Amino acid sequence: MSQTFAEIVEDVKQLSPSEKEELQELLKKYLVDERRREIRANADAGMEELRRGEIKSFSSVDDFMDSLSHD
Repeated sequence: MSQTFAEIVEDVKQLSPSEKEELQELLKKYLVDERRREIRANADAGMEELRRGEIKSFSSVDDFMDSLSHD
């Protein structure tokens, strides 16, 4: 049976201080891992777009800035 968010919050309130700290560390780790997966997916999508010629790469910031003013 699935718990609602409010029920989970109430359950967390019942934990000992050390359990709350452990839960906090686990949540931090899960969030970092999730963000890494998101960054990786974005990088993979960008590389695929580059391979298909849908985006252009630049060798310098100056080249990039020049392309913005000419589009």
